[in-house]
Amino acid sequence: MSTCGTSKPALSFNILAKCDKSKARTSIMSLPHYDVETPVFMPVGTQGTLKGLLPDQLEKLDCQIILGNTYHLGTRPGPDVIKKAGGLHKFMGWKRALLTDSGGFQMVSLLKLAEITEEGVKFRSPYNDSEVMLSPENSIHIQNAIGADIIMQLDDVVKTTTTGPRVEEAMHRTTRWLDRCLKAHKNPESQNIFPIVQGGLDPDLRSESAKQLIQRDVHGFAVGGLSGGESKDEFWNMVHLSTNILPEDKPRYLMGVGFATDLVICCALGIDMFDCVFPTRTARFGCALVNTGQLNLKQKNYKTDYRPIDENCNCSTCQRYSRAYLHSIVTVETVACHLLTVHNICFQMKLMKSIRESIKEKKFPLFVKNFFKTLYPSGTYPKWITDALSAVNIELD
Repeated sequence: MSTCGTSKPALSFNILAKCDKSKARTSIMSLPHYDVETPVFMPVGTQGTLKGLLPDQLEKLDCQIILGNTYHLGTRPGPDVIKKAGGLHKFMGWKRALLTDSGGFQMVSLLKLAEITEEGVKFRSPYNDSEVMLSPENSIHIQNAIGADIIMQLDDVVKTTTTGPRVEEAMHRTTRWLDRCLKAHKNPESQNIFPIVQGGLDPDLRSESAKQLIQRDVHGFAVGGLSGGESKDEFWNMVHLSTNILPEDKPRYLMGVGFATDLVICCALGIDMFDCVFPTRTARFGCALVNTGQLNLKQKNYKTDYRPIDENCNCSTCQRYSRAYLHSIVTVETVACHLLTVHNICFQMKLMKSIRESIKEKKFPLFVKNFFKTLYPSGTYPKWITDALSAVNIELD
């Protein structure tokens, strides 16, 4: 429900139910523009738009919060244009909640264009080759102009598989940059800064990072620097370690995670919020998400398959179009991207809703077992999955 225009605090977090075995919980996270139900998946609208979908379509798909990219929005159209429009909500016609990242991830994704110092990150713009300095203060200045409900601190991001002194340097710098971000923040009554736990794959560094960050007066926390090439064993152990330290009464956001398996596992490990480009990006490559994994609709076996993507899906794509039709247009016609994006976002929203409902009904462990039985009908589960679930008292049959 909309909360715009009220005098509520910038964020309140009301846990509705907890799983009796695992760390999974469901809650209402009340933000200035919307009350968000968690666990929640946030589609990524990098440039203030979700590729292939309009805001009213996102609302119909039950999308409650989306993500924008500070680096890209700060470069084009720029904070002055967005601020003059009344913030990104008005600029893009989105009435529900928004989260913006800090631009820090571009240290990894645009590393060839970036130079990292204590002052900040100096980028060479991919748009016009000009130099851009993204400092903690500048990142917050841009995010204040954008006006998102949740804004991220600028963190020092290193590639997940990095080892050695650079990881510790980045972890401590992230804490220092957090303090600069908090000092620069102009809108604490309407925007929430989330610190980001770093420390790579080193348990001691990640623990120290989380312990440093929870000493700050903030309304929520993020877990960063994962899902970037590390093993699944390393991935889930770092998530588990982080949620053991982060406070139970505040939301926990795992950055850059969107595969269905990871969402289910990490909800069990105590994560409340997720984002990823995967559902929309894979749609552009002609892939549809289903409970058994993915359908690559470019494959010839779909040429005369007149069934919908998913007979149990109520999205507009499944209600109207066949796999055969989609096969004939994927990666060729622009409308195919739109149709598959509708379905894939619907799939993610339904998955998160099912997780929330199972927690409320005290059936989350059963939901997890049924989910993985559908995904692995032979019953042969990857060891990392059974290990991760076992760590939170869920045993797959």
